[in-house]
Amino acid sequence: MLKDQIENLYWKKELSTTEIGRKLNLTVWQVIKRMRKYNIPRRKQWETQKLQFLRSPLSYERKSNLTPREKSLHIAGLMLYWAEGAKQTDHCVDFANSDKDMVIVFLRFLREIYHVDESRLRVFLYTHANQDISKLIKYWSKLLRISQGQFSKPYIRKDFDINKTHKMPYGLVHVRYNDKRLLMQIKKEIDIIHMSFNKLGWRSGQSHLSVKEAPERAT
Repeated sequence: MLKDQIENLYWKKELSTTEIGRKLNLTVWQVIKRMRKYNIPRRKQWETQKLQFLRSPLSYERKSNLTPREKSLHIAGLMLYWAEGAKQTDHCVDFANSDKDMVIVFLRFLREIYHVDESRLRVFLYTHANQDISKLIKYWSKLLRISQGQFSKPYIRKDFDINKTHKMPYGLVHVRYNDKRLLMQIKKEIDIIHMSFNKLGWRSGQSHLSVKEAPERAT
């Protein structure tokens, strides 16, 4: 029955009216007309937008079958983002640090585990007014292998404390990747690790051995 076909394709298969029309050899308006006739409800706008978002091509490719070295890099990257990644944003991966080694490891995590689109990487530099901005951009650009054209306009703090400047001689950088689904993927994988920690009882600062059990098992 045509009603069942349309309802199944629209709600279970989550096809658009255009896609349903192609399958059933109908125009879009013929599909909509029949949906009205059969009292098949239409998706709300936000539901349509969500489906379009989830079905759009990914800008990255998550590697599977990781080697032991890659597994270590994967865990390290997730832990770095859990500790230093932006918590307020919901659309952009944003990792900030002044430690060059941490930034390099996080970029390797993005490049080797998720194979991100290099052209979408952005760097935002936070500096003080007494620092040479041009030299800092050249430094980070060469170190991170990211074109200077991918650096956003830096934030220059003028009311600086000379002692704090010495603590961040190369400023602080934000490595950003504007892809909501990659952010969702990273957060999901962090949650999996978080849940495994909770199962081990790490949340309370203990393993799942009781205080009484631990010495006995250690002997």
